[in-house]
Amino acid sequence: MSDFTSNFWAIYVSGITIVSILACLLLLWFSGKAKAMTASDNTTGHVWDGDLREMNNPLPRWWAWLFVITVVFAFVYLALYPGLGTYGGKLGWTSTGQHMAEVEKGNAEVAPLYAKFTAMTPEEVAKDPQAQAIGERLFMNNCAQCHGSDARGNKGFPNLTDNDWLGGGAPSVIKANIVKGRNGMMPPMAAAVGTADDVKNVAQYVLSLSGSPHDSVQAALGKSKFGSCAACHGADGKGNHALGAPNLTDDIWLHGYGAAAIVDMVNNGKVNVMPPQADKLTEAQVHVLASYVWSMSNKDGVAAN
Repeated sequence: MSDFTSNFWAIYVSGITIVSILACLLLLWFSGKAKAMTASDNTTGHVWDGDLREMNNPLPRWWAWLFVITVVFAFVYLALYPGLGTYGGKLGWTSTGQHMAEVEKGNAEVAPLYAKFTAMTPEEVAKDPQAQAIGERLFMNNCAQCHGSDARGNKGFPNLTDNDWLGGGAPSVIKANIVKGRNGMMPPMAAAVGTADDVKNVAQYVLSLSGSPHDSVQAALGKSKFGSCAACHGADGKGNHALGAPNLTDDIWLHGYGAAAIVDMVNNGKVNVMPPQADKLTEAQVHVLASYVWSMSNKDGVAAN
């Protein structure tokens, strides 16, 4: 009910709820007072198949009282729990509050296990089989939806196994990205590059930086126009971790491969968002998860750049 934008809807829902319950009471009352027209043999006069007669046998009194009890229960429930518009109930119960209580209980139960890992370095955690198994579960529950169950990503979602890190691949950076999230932005650069032909030439030059198939004539013409891109990607196109600018020489394409994809990126730009996970994971869980992610691109235990 917190999504209501005015008191009208809260009153509207409350009114329908109360009127519906009262209507049930009235229905029970009228049903109990109504008398069916019956013959001396207690039949209603309705006959089917020649000799099948309808008898007038009302519900047992105890059965009717069950309906009354359900109505009383409804009023008690609405007094204690949310159900009448924005009224929160005397107990102050919310589904969110119950969920958080259960999460806190679960975290408290596993805290002794995680305490062992928080005292270890990321490199040590990455070599611990138990920590890796826990990290894999954390990854599958919180990260695989975007990065894939094998962590190899997809178009627009980075591959976490190839050691190509936009903002740096050190455990501390990975941990910060998990906690705070990350916003990546490539602004539209068409106006800065020049004409539509200039944009196409720059796209060919970008392809040439990674040794990808390209038009050498157009690439030569686009080299001088690449200066508008060098501010972020560097004069050599190797990118900048501090800015999150991708390396254009490694033949890894996050948002699609080919001249058309590059032209679209230059013309329209791109915004990518990695949502923060701090409200879902404890500090200890982040430590284990970050170590697990780091291990996928550092099988030999050597720190990433």
